[in-house]
Amino acid sequence: MENLDSATQASAQRDLELLQESLKIMSTTLERQRMALAQLGPARPSTPQAYLHQSLAEMNAILPRLHSSVNHLDRELQSQQREREEQQALFQVTRVVNSSLDIDQVLNQVMDQIIHLSQAERGFLMLYDDTGKLEYKTARNMDRETIEGSSFNISRTIVERVAQQGAPVVTTNAQEDPRFSAQESVVSYNLRSILCVPLRVKDKVTGVIYADNRIKSGLFGDRHRDLLDAFANQAAIAIDNARLFANVVNAKNLMDNIFASITSGVITTDIQDKITLFNQAAERILNLQAHQTEGESYFRALRPLRDQLFPLIQTVKTRDEPVTGWEIEPVLPERGTVNLSLSLSPLKDADRTTTGVAIVLDDLTERRQLEARTRYIRDVLMSYLAPQVAEQLLADPEKLRLGGERRIITTFFADIRGFTTFGERFGPERLMDVMNRYLSLGADAVFLQEGTLDKFQGDMVMAFFNAPVDQKDHALRAVRAALSMRADVHAHHQQVDALERLSFGVGINTGAAVVGNVGTAQIKNYTIIGDSVNLAKRLQDLAAPNQILLGLSTYELVKKHVVVRELEPVQVKGRKAVERIFELIDLEEA
Repeated sequence: MENLDSATQASAQRDLELLQESLKIMSTTLERQRMALAQLGPARPSTPQAYLHQSLAEMNAILPRLHSSVNHLDRELQSQQREREEQQALFQVTRVVNSSLDIDQVLNQVMDQIIHLSQAERGFLMLYDDTGKLEYKTARNMDRETIEGSSFNISRTIVERVAQQGAPVVTTNAQEDPRFSAQESVVSYNLRSILCVPLRVKDKVTGVIYADNRIKSGLFGDRHRDLLDAFANQAAIAIDNARLFANVVNAKNLMDNIFASITSGVITTDIQDKITLFNQAAERILNLQAHQTEGESYFRALRPLRDQLFPLIQTVKTRDEPVTGWEIEPVLPERGTVNLSLSLSPLKDADRTTTGVAIVLDDLTERRQLEARTRYIRDVLMSYLAPQVAEQLLADPEKLRLGGERRIITTFFADIRGFTTFGERFGPERLMDVMNRYLSLGADAVFLQEGTLDKFQGDMVMAFFNAPVDQKDHALRAVRAALSMRADVHAHHQQVDALERLSFGVGINTGAAVVGNVGTAQIKNYTIIGDSVNLAKRLQDLAAPNQILLGLSTYELVKKHVVVRELEPVQVKGRKAVERIFELIDLEEA
């Protein structure tokens, strides 16, 4: 009997009921006729009465077969009706479990429908986790402790078997089923009807659904197995979709968090040049809101950048290659001129087809401003500090304490002797050239010992040591600078005319001084002030050409390393007491 639709099935059911009623009437009529003929007595052969007896006998013989055929049709019709009702139920529950993408809601709906379809007493659902282990997800009329208890050994065995083999298991009475009757827990815990079906997605088992009844036997049959197996296949797809959706949501949330946390602006466009993503950093850098840009053409949404951005995007789309580190200086509303670095790359799908362009932009404005300030500071520092000292200060600005600080300083003064007379003989151009060459020799000698060049004052070089960075051997550095300068001057004399052979007189002294900036807000000079500084200047005034004079404090610090000649004590200008002074001859040989 072919499957009938619901209308045809209803009509066939009505016709079958009429046929059954007609057979009952016919059976009753034949019985009455048989009783009537029996009252007439035995029939003689070849008489009408005999023919009636024969016809009644034949009809009575046919009638059971007609009843049997009608009953068979009735059973077949009822079977098809049950099958149609089950298919409708399967459609309804499939529609229900596929109506949501929330994984917890889907799991609960699947479990509820399993209990409804199978009329089971209890059940549970397990899924494979990422490690390949079956994980309990949801249950009805039992808890995790029950599933993990000893009373559930047989059920766990069935679950593992279904999960491994991927084939459903059904038993109408587990206590009589030869597959399970030997299991102690079947008898001990009165397990009777058991149904377990796998969850499959693309021929891969992703979990199992288990249902049982501890009281009723014969509750589950092959029909329930097939029905629940078909439902499980649909449920598995719904669960897998919900899992994938949850993963996508989690991935999107993670991506959103990543895009929100990174400092680089990220903008993506589709193949039609419409903006599909605009992260928070891009909002901050360009002073635009994402809702103002997403779905808009980048050419319209990013007006301040379009002239520089258009050729870059066209290059990426045409060559299908990235562009990196392209710097531009657009003028942005409310921000003015900014420095941006752009990197663009093609966006590709799983088939490696370009679907748009990703734009990463970094705001270099503050960095470029800092670099400009750093270059300026370096240039300033280089003008009066040795390059090594300047680099130390740039690397560790804390060492540069310019507010005014008292510390022990070794001061160095070197003045060109005879320069006034030399200037009277020659014009200003030659005078300036000669002076600069000698001042350069003095500055180079100071820088060689990592000293700080305070200033050039006419034909004099002023420098100091132990500021702004600490130098434990500051006095010895000053002595070495003076000797090095004297040697360089001597070497210079071998290369110039006798008239240009000038010499320095040097004074060096060590003592407390205040170090800091002196001047105005516009013009400052990093210098030293103190009595020890004045004494160094007085020593320089006393020094003859090529002579280096040391104060007592300096000598005490370097006496183990130098050869000196003590001179007669002198009373210098501004001091009442006489000062012991020492002429520096050379360094002690090691």
